[in-house]
Amino acid sequence: MVAAPLALGVFLARRLRVSWRLFFIGGVTFIASQVVHIPFNTLALAPALDAAGLAQAERGLPLILLALAYGLSAGVFEEGARFLVYRFWIKDARRWKDGVMFGAGHGGAEAIILGALALYAFFQLTALRNVDLASVLPAEQVELGRAQVEAYWAAPWYLALAGAVERVLALCVQTSLGVLVLQAFIRRNPIWLGGAIAWHAVVDALAVVGVVRGWPVYAIEGIVAITAVLSVAAILVLKPKEEAAPAEPLGRAPAPMSPREEEPLGEVPPERLDDSRYTG
Repeated sequence: MVAAPLALGVFLARRLRVSWRLFFIGGVTFIASQVVHIPFNTLALAPALDAAGLAQAERGLPLILLALAYGLSAGVFEEGARFLVYRFWIKDARRWKDGVMFGAGHGGAEAIILGALALYAFFQLTALRNVDLASVLPAEQVELGRAQVEAYWAAPWYLALAGAVERVLALCVQTSLGVLVLQAFIRRNPIWLGGAIAWHAVVDALAVVGVVRGWPVYAIEGIVAITAVLSVAAILVLKPKEEAAPAEPLGRAPAPMSPREEEPLGEVPPERLDDSRYTG
């Protein structure tokens, strides 16, 4: 989760010859968006959904509305932040490869932060593995804590990689979103911003539905993988074609040489002797 986005940044910097500055700005953009996004979800969206009777939705239309609400929240704040950064901070970033690097930094920051949290949880649960939880937890939380520690260490090793796989797939989506928002400036059409928000909302909504419905982790990862493939396809489709210099038609005869060019080097005809620069 930490290494993958950094490796992607190295690859893009070398292959596309684009500055790391955009990668870091993308990371700052993600963090800034969450500074507003998380409080909005906690203080405004969650109470609104609860008042509408959707907070505990588990199936049907209520669940779809719940998932879309959280998906739109993420889309509006994250893609809105990208738009503002393009508009006011990186006004010179208008190339396709700039959007790729910027999007990779945005998704990379998300992956690195979640990876750091996963690493912290690992250290914490390692420390609690052989400790009497009654000595460190309140009495009413001992059984719950013991169950969590046991479940963590009983999980198959390959299941622990699910989070890393999900971040790699999400990185593809986040990179594509950086390119999509950029199109609003390149093509001078804000509908591309709306498309980026909608795509972000759909991807997040599908994940919310899968988690709430209790789908197997492999099913959820499979859905995320499909969105990742579609995102990579969008990145490639939006890549501008390089303008190659027109080639000479095959079989074209060379231009005729002037009489002056046909003359052997080192020989000056007598009638042009006076024009020669070799004469005194």
